[in-house]
Amino acid sequence: MSAATEIVRLTVNGDRQEVGVPTHFTLLETLRYALGLTGSKQGCDKGDCGACTVILDGEPTLSCITPVWEAEGRTVTTVEGLASREAPHPLQDAFDLNGAAQCGFCTPGILCSAAALLERTGDPTREQIKEALAGNLCRCTGYTKIYDAVEAAAAAMQNGASVGGASG
Repeated sequence: MSAATEIVRLTVNGDRQEVGVPTHFTLLETLRYALGLTGSKQGCDKGDCGACTVILDGEPTLSCITPVWEAEGRTVTTVEGLASREAPHPLQDAFDLNGAAQCGFCTPGILCSAAALLERTGDPTREQIKEALAGNLCRCTGYTKIYDAVEAAAAAMQNGASVGGASG
């Protein structure tokens, strides 16, 4: 017997989507398995690690514990949607230049949490950055380079330039 399905309508990375998924699917499962967006990682499936973090209507959201129907009619941004066609997001550039990504498994979730923070608070303090990223676990770094990268991206965005120095 097949599982019941539902049609979910949402905007993902600027594209309107209408997708049929099993009624028990989470937002993460929908993104990864129905839409093929594998940047958001499936880590703990309990909302503890933050690897699955996406931006839902401007707020960082743990997609592994969010039923997909909660995203109906809403806007989702995944790590794949942060960059433009022309250039990486300043956070992505800053993570590279500051050595903030090690194995990379947690990086998509951290980038989404940080992007939501920078959208809300253009020039966050180190404490605001720590608070915003508190739900994102990284087992490879000591977080200092991650915090440095978020500060560098914030400064570049305030100056209207990419982290590498080019005008934005």
